[in-house]
Amino acid sequence: MIDEREESLEERYYDWGLFRRVLGYLRPYRLLVALSILLLFAVSLLQLAGPYLTKIAIDDHIRVNDLDGLDRIALLYGGVLLGAFVCQFFQYILMQTIGQRVMFDLRTQVFAHIHRMSFSFFDRNPIGKLVTRTVNDVEVLNEMLPSGLILVFNDLFTLVGIFFMLAWLDWRLLLAVCAVLPFLAWATHAYRIRARDALRKNRAHQTTLNSYLEETLSGMETVQLFHQERKRFDEFSRTNTKKLSEDLRSLLYNSVYLPSIDLFSAAGIGLVIWYGGGRFVQDEIQLGVLVAFLQYIQKFFEPIRDLAEKFNIIQTAMASSERIFELLDTPEEIPNPANGKTVEKFRGRVEFDRVEFAYKNEDWVLKDVSFTLEEGESLAVVGATGSGKSTLINVLCRFYDAQRGQVRIDGIPVNEMDKHNLRRQIALVQQDVFLFSGNVVDNIRVGNPDLDLEQIQSVARAVNSHHFIEDLPLQYDQELMERGNRLSQGQRQLLSFTRALAKDPSILVLDEATSSVDSETERLLQDAMKNLMRGRTSIIIAHRLSTLKDVDKVLVLKQGRVAEFGTREELIRKRGIYYRLLRINADTFTEAESAGQD
Repeated sequence: MIDEREESLEERYYDWGLFRRVLGYLRPYRLLVALSILLLFAVSLLQLAGPYLTKIAIDDHIRVNDLDGLDRIALLYGGVLLGAFVCQFFQYILMQTIGQRVMFDLRTQVFAHIHRMSFSFFDRNPIGKLVTRTVNDVEVLNEMLPSGLILVFNDLFTLVGIFFMLAWLDWRLLLAVCAVLPFLAWATHAYRIRARDALRKNRAHQTTLNSYLEETLSGMETVQLFHQERKRFDEFSRTNTKKLSEDLRSLLYNSVYLPSIDLFSAAGIGLVIWYGGGRFVQDEIQLGVLVAFLQYIQKFFEPIRDLAEKFNIIQTAMASSERIFELLDTPEEIPNPANGKTVEKFRGRVEFDRVEFAYKNEDWVLKDVSFTLEEGESLAVVGATGSGKSTLINVLCRFYDAQRGQVRIDGIPVNEMDKHNLRRQIALVQQDVFLFSGNVVDNIRVGNPDLDLEQIQSVARAVNSHHFIEDLPLQYDQELMERGNRLSQGQRQLLSFTRALAKDPSILVLDEATSSVDSETERLLQDAMKNLMRGRTSIIIAHRLSTLKDVDKVLVLKQGRVAEFGTREELIRKRGIYYRLLRINADTFTEAESAGQD
């Protein structure tokens, strides 16, 4: 069984369609790309001029003691160097600007796409894997576009130019150099295949490391509580060792291939000196031609080495781009309707009509669920763990779509509503409170950014959070750590209540919002709940039945089906599941018993 955190290590082959799609991100900057390539072409020409100017200096001026002509060549040579420097400077600025802008565009697109994905997508994809896509894989493309793809043109221009210059200077010397090219081609091919495999596996292990690291750090409290440090360390070390192995393998291939280029270059130079020197002694070629030929040979092998390295960069980038496009091509499982209905303010009538839902295949979690909650009513949803309580909320908020039946608010099916309009009017308070990095004020007005400090304080007083906020060193300006780690569970829950009320929702949903706090905090939360529920439709999920004394209706779920539905008094008189739950709950036993006897 393959771990979800791990990437596939299978060899992949990439077609031109994928390559063209990557190039498509250069389209908005095509003028800058064209100018960059033009500057590269100019740099290549200027670099080719140097050895030829050396040939002219030796054969036409040094040999005949023409010092004035030599001065002119020296000035021209200096101008060529200066021109090459200026062109390279501006070309580098352009190249990096293009890469950074493309990376910005692509990372923004990936991040926006992830925000549109449904909960089921995040059920299947670990967070570390998505972080790798958004950060590391996009960065690899940034390495390819300016440093790899565009510079390939420079290497190709240089190679072609040098080849023609060598042929023009002396084609017989060129044939001598060609004797080493078959060996060079074989070494380059062998290096390319092995280095590509090492780089690809290195990227896969990088993804696994990121996923595992994110999981371990997020659950560090649990890791230490259950003494799992050694086990987690060993698992991390195994993956880290695999990555180290691929890093070392890449270094080994580089340590063999790169010196081999120098070896072939030295062999080519040796052949030119041996064959060309003999011809010079026999007055068949000029000394300047031989010197220029040697300079061109030195430049000839540099682009070959660069091309082999850039090819691997491109291959690695293709692997990263495939993973990025795989993410971007993942369709929204819960798309926003093209002409989604919007409502300025819900009245709050909620209706479930024969709703059935399964997270996977036909393993139904909700089965033929039907009930109606009128405007302003409160509903308690109770049942055993796994009975479908939280799933009911997920379907209402359209985090998931029901496979059968309909969920309607004010008579409008939720799957016909604009998602943002729907969720803007529903406040969901969960047991596990998520607070963002930032100050208290920013966290309270997440759903209503227009609130001023006075309004926020008024809301905080209404839900009993103002007192503890005032005790913070910076009060409402207090910076919160990630997830609000500096606050207690009760304080985080009170902040979540404040955030919910600040949103001024039409429908309030509390999902086990008071189950992880002490008795004193629970009392504060119960008072806050009354203020939250006043004047709005409310759905409360809770195991502590003492928190449900003031609800209008009760829905009892059993194995995904509606077992009981009605007012508290009706269900108590019925002496069914809800009545038995009350008897188990010591705080409400007396009330239930007395009510059942009426």
